[in-house]
Amino acid sequence: MKSVPVWIWYTVLRVALFAVPLAVLLAAGVDWWIAVAVAALFGLAASLVFLRRARDAMSSDLYAARHREQPVKSVDDEVEDAAIDDTAPGESSDRAASDPAARPASREPEAE
Repeated sequence: MKSVPVWIWYTVLRVALFAVPLAVLLAAGVDWWIAVAVAALFGLAASLVFLRRARDAMSSDLYAARHREQPVKSVDDEVEDAAIDDTAPGESSDRAASDPAARPASREPEAE
């Protein structure tokens, strides 16, 4: 069984650190906008103190995903590569030479 990714745990814990104090403050009868502000501040402070290990793990996972040595190849990439390899060399250039619509448009202004 696959383990749950770190970013899901981190997100769930951050939401819980906001939602629990918010529910407690609203149940205590505090105005909603004050309860939201206090719960947000509590959630931020608590996540900075208690979720350091999860935050570090998440940032290292993001760094590793962003700086891969080899790009991830999907099935579509392999199918496209095989299709390109199967075409004869020069086939696309022959088609472009015979088809004027396939040629790129010139950017030079026409003389009048």
